[in-house]
Amino acid sequence: MMIKLETDSTELFESIKLGIDAHAKWYYVARQVDGATPQPVQKMSLPGLLRFIAKQKRLCRKLYTCYEAGAFGYHLHRQLEAMGVTNYVVQPQDWDERGKGVKNDRIDALALCQRLDRFVLGNRKAFSIVRVPSEEEERERALSRQRQQVVRERQRFQAMGRSLLAMHGIHVTGRWWKGKTWGRIQAEAPEWVIERLQVFIRLLEPVGAEEEKLTAAIEQAAEEEKIPKGVGALTFEVLRREVGDWSRFNNRREVSSYTGLCPREHSSGGKRRGGSVSKSGNPRVRAMLVEMVWRMIRWQPRYKPLIKWAPVLGDPSRSSAVRKKAVVAVARQLAVDLWRLFTGQTTAENLGLIYLPEPAPMPTRPARKTASATS
Repeated sequence: MMIKLETDSTELFESIKLGIDAHAKWYYVARQVDGATPQPVQKMSLPGLLRFIAKQKRLCRKLYTCYEAGAFGYHLHRQLEAMGVTNYVVQPQDWDERGKGVKNDRIDALALCQRLDRFVLGNRKAFSIVRVPSEEEERERALSRQRQQVVRERQRFQAMGRSLLAMHGIHVTGRWWKGKTWGRIQAEAPEWVIERLQVFIRLLEPVGAEEEKLTAAIEQAAEEEKIPKGVGALTFEVLRREVGDWSRFNNRREVSSYTGLCPREHSSGGKRRGGSVSKSGNPRVRAMLVEMVWRMIRWQPRYKPLIKWAPVLGDPSRSSAVRKKAVVAVARQLAVDLWRLFTGQTTAENLGLIYLPEPAPMPTRPARKTASATS
């Protein structure tokens, strides 16, 4: 469909949709004009893509684009928004709807374009939109995620040392390169094994120092927040940075889905089979919630979901698997309660949460008397 603007003699399309399959070097773009059949996919670099989008914007009244969230972040989204383009960052998925077993970049770009057309026409379930964090939220989240990466690197070197020791019948746990454990290793392990372990120690020491710095920075930021008793400043601050803005959720189902703590289901006809949690949401949020619940069992005895599940959690005869299921159920409810709490729908007292007392203000020193004041 072509329309003609009264203020411009150039005929414009009503809308153009671009499905973009983004990669490190190349971008594959599928173009659809109004309701026509999508055109053949084009391959271009980032500068070429931006020039192409600027040209398309001059050809239509409304330009829509979309690409999958991934390792390349949101820089392209912010560039497109600055150009006045309506862009959507969508959740990655398998676009092979018919199960043909064929996947390539051009097929993905075409599928994105077709889903974008359906989404623009009103089918809001054509794909799932990923919330783009603000630059400040992304900066805060990068700090906590970098700490997690450093911790994993330390654990990797730590496991390499344990593996080398296990080959010689020496079994250790924890930070084996410190204290009495290292003394025992030096007494029992061959000299050449000690030399190999010292290589790991030279790598572990700076990594551990950086881990401590990042942990201290996050915990210091948590001191400015009001946190429940016993959940841990580090855990609570990482959760806050991962979620960002609690008000972006519209209902409790969206909160539970984001955590990935909803149970799976496979039903057909009269048969219904449940499963473990879907794990489809943010894995860091899920880990922090479960970690908080294990601590809250001791420090938050008045929390209502814990009271509900107390017969399971407090019964030593129950298996660990049953107790873990109960903790997951409490963690799912905790996410919903935190959403209600931070959006002003309830209070900590109604939930049975105990908050840490606010630090007392520092006493002010009396002003020193000057010589002129005493004279």
